[in-house]
Amino acid sequence: MIVKPTVENLADAAKQAGKKGPPPVHLWNPPFCGDLDMRIARDGTWFYLGTPIGRPGLVKLFSSILRKDGEDYFLVTPVEKVGITVEDAPFVAQDFETEGADKEQNITFFTHVGDAATAGPDHPIRVARDSETGEPSPYVTIRANLEALIDRKSFYRLVDIGSHAPHEGQSWFGLWSGGVFFPIIPSAELR
Repeated sequence: MIVKPTVENLADAAKQAGKKGPPPVHLWNPPFCGDLDMRIARDGTWFYLGTPIGRPGLVKLFSSILRKDGEDYFLVTPVEKVGITVEDAPFVAQDFETEGADKEQNITFFTHVGDAATAGPDHPIRVARDSETGEPSPYVTIRANLEALIDRKSFYRLVDIGSHAPHEGQSWFGLWSGGVFFPIIPSAELR
């Protein structure tokens, strides 16, 4: 018999699974137990039953069992898998640090839930542009198919350390990190 998923059950399972490091959600294949009225807003706020989850420790705990399969997001434990809604990206990169310069530069991003990821081949940076306004939305992959929206203040700081480089036969303005060039905008558009 499948028990209806609850926030309490998920929190208990996440605590047990995370005792020896990050839970291995990629290895778990439990049955789908339905959707939970949980939503992650574009600004990184987690909601349950329409109310913000005000306990940072609980948000961090839930974020540790988050998984994306295809275009859908789930909270996964060894015994259950429940769907949740994510408005944009599940995380927000609120800050970063750099080490080195130019092609030797490494950019490490920090999320609102305590994750850190150094941009490079396993943690690419991408910039999506709104088709109507052209406004950029920058993202960095944090872990296993899960991205963080890079907040505005961090994006402006990134632009300050960007450089020009050839990419796909064109000159681009972008960022170096982890030995990889991440294009932001074609140089011709900057003029």
